[in-house]
Amino acid sequence: MTNTHRSTHWDIFCTVVDNYGDIGVTWRLAKQMANEYQIPVNLWVDDLASFSHILPTLDPLKTAQSFNGVNIIHWTKPLPVAFIAGAVLIEAFACELPEQVKAQLVYLHQNDPKSVPIWLNLEYLSAENWVEGCHGLPSLQANGLKKYFYFPGFGAKTGGLICEQDLFAERDAWQANSANKLQLFSQLGLRGIEAQDTVISIFSYETEALPALCELWQQSAEKIHALIPKGRSLNSLTQLLPCDIAALVPGQQIIHGNLTLHILPMTDQQGFDRLLWSCDFNIVRGEDSFLRAQWAAKPFIWHIYPQEDDYHLVKLEAFLKLYCDNLPPKIACYWSELNLAFNQAQQSAVSLHWQNLNPVNLPLLHHAKQWPINALNAADLATRLVQFVKNS
Repeated sequence: MTNTHRSTHWDIFCTVVDNYGDIGVTWRLAKQMANEYQIPVNLWVDDLASFSHILPTLDPLKTAQSFNGVNIIHWTKPLPVAFIAGAVLIEAFACELPEQVKAQLVYLHQNDPKSVPIWLNLEYLSAENWVEGCHGLPSLQANGLKKYFYFPGFGAKTGGLICEQDLFAERDAWQANSANKLQLFSQLGLRGIEAQDTVISIFSYETEALPALCELWQQSAEKIHALIPKGRSLNSLTQLLPCDIAALVPGQQIIHGNLTLHILPMTDQQGFDRLLWSCDFNIVRGEDSFLRAQWAAKPFIWHIYPQEDDYHLVKLEAFLKLYCDNLPPKIACYWSELNLAFNQAQQSAVSLHWQNLNPVNLPLLHHAKQWPINALNAADLATRLVQFVKNS
């Protein structure tokens, strides 16, 4: 059966990697396409249990359900519902499409070419120079179909960065009143945090750099509060914990000198954004949290996912060079060295660079505030993606 009048809906397929990274990006994109562009979106996800950690109202046992205008479908083998090709098909981060989807694409290509969706591979975000040259390139598949490579990025010739239209205005309104962050901390069950205290959020992979920083923070002249969810960061801090990680409960406090560790409950994406807005410094990992830390307009450390042959350090240095372009050389050097030392687990170096770089240094804060505006390059990823589809 042919389908000459192509449906307007989009399909996004996502496999959950590292629990929250890939699904975090695709969930934000799906919501934005549905809410800001009124595009019907089917989001196919293979791991609803992990997904539910950032979308608490999601039922991991349901085959299909809708939230924020997005149809969420459990991606199983075989697919639990029939796949009907729409206007656009996105495979997030090179996930392998189901055979029945590929078979339908081939059938449409052979029998009803006008109904074949525009097929995109949404790639990982990178600040490397080569991204602009590869963004948007088509790839002819063995079955005769054409797939485009869509690269998010910081340059004007890339696919852009995920950012909701009202995000910066909401952030500015939130940060204008310190009562907002104190109310949020209270809602999260965190006690004893005053408006003038230094608050640091930690969402990293395992690293020996963390205990080194915590040892330094214990000796701080002022109170420091480190907010950490149960997860991989705590694996590096077992010597500071009073019990096994599994026995920790949200809201629990562990005090060492002038450092207080607070165990965070899981939160949805809006709650996570507000948490980053409310902290003085953020340590983040992966891609989704990395970008949200930039949008928070606060200083941060990016703990990038380790890759073979230390290629992740090449990607990190490409971003550091871009981010530091307008920073005073001394501050740029300290901030870059801090990020590199953290990613290489250099304990003494990370402590030294933390002390050299005052995290609330006014030039760094001013830069963190201006950076999101510069990084967007006048158009976010969703806007560029819609235009790309139109041009294709």
